[in-house]
Amino acid sequence: MQPIMAGLVTALVGYTSSFAVVLTGLKAVGATDAQAASGLFALTITFAICAIGLAWFTKRPITTAWSTPGAALLAGAAGLNLGWNEAVGAFIMTGVLIAATGAIPWLGRLLASIPVPLAQAMLAGVLLKLCLAPFVALSNIPLYVAPVILVWLVFLRFSPRWAVPAAMATALAIAGITMGQATGSGAMGELMPSLVFTAPVFSIEAFTGITLPLFVVTMASQNVPGVAVLASFNYETPWRASMLSTGVGTSIAGLFGGHAINLAAISAALAAGEEAGEDRSRRWIAAVSSGGFYILLGLASAAITALASASPAGLLEAAAGLALLGTLGTAASSALEDPSSRMSSLVAFLIAGSGLSFGGIGGAFWALLAGLALRFLIERKRG
Repeated sequence: MQPIMAGLVTALVGYTSSFAVVLTGLKAVGATDAQAASGLFALTITFAICAIGLAWFTKRPITTAWSTPGAALLAGAAGLNLGWNEAVGAFIMTGVLIAATGAIPWLGRLLASIPVPLAQAMLAGVLLKLCLAPFVALSNIPLYVAPVILVWLVFLRFSPRWAVPAAMATALAIAGITMGQATGSGAMGELMPSLVFTAPVFSIEAFTGITLPLFVVTMASQNVPGVAVLASFNYETPWRASMLSTGVGTSIAGLFGGHAINLAAISAALAAGEEAGEDRSRRWIAAVSSGGFYILLGLASAAITALASASPAGLLEAAAGLALLGTLGTAASSALEDPSSRMSSLVAFLIAGSGLSFGGIGGAFWALLAGLALRFLIERKRG
């Protein structure tokens, strides 16, 4: 039972700690409540199937997840003024690029040539605005946000792993209290999960403003660390199979509003470590069971979205910001660690965090471009 219980913990922590980030990101790029619920449902089911398939056939504890940093990037892309259909087209193209890194070796090498500090700086800038949300909301809706932050702090002191899930549960409980109406039989039908198909529209603006930054962030902050986490437990990740399956899965989920799926990073350790049992040859069962539990959690996507939509304005974003504070700290530390590349990373961080939009292209793209230019023209010459 130990691997199965480890799979349950993996699913609970992975889902509850970041679903608010996903909903926030999807709504920021134009999704309605129904489309956001569909995206959450499609992502959960798709990456659950990927995890079950990869773990079953490779007999390794490979877990997958949605791209939490990618969802945070979407939250900052609202100023691009793209339609939901264009966003869906961008999600599909992201899946194509992810799959291509598995099928085309030189594309993977090209991605690996992007300096890690710059990718981390771009990610930190993207996360900055959302991580400020808890403190902005504390001044606007203190009676709603203060309990969420308090629960987060208490769990952070005594049980850090459950700090974010507990804060999310508190936010949902507050949302349930503020709904202000009984759930009748008619409303119950709306709480059942469903997939909403969206016809994709492909555009250059969406490709440069969403696809490229989403692809880079997902690869640099999820897939590459995911491989590293498994390697730390002496498991080799089948790169080609992982990228092909998650890439195809991303494109399929994109048709129903899902933005990106990838190898799990943080939660990967829960299924690959000793918590999944002393017998390393059986830890793959934890990854398979996590996929099964994720499917069960996915069935609650519509209900969770309904609760989130009924919450006071700013509460959901505040909970999402708390979930990303650790990621922001890690990304900023990695970006500014090397003095020789600190200036290019700092500029990339500031541009990504500024919300700059020029020529219909968002700040994340310009941040990466400016950082690469400074690194090549100034820092490389100085070095």
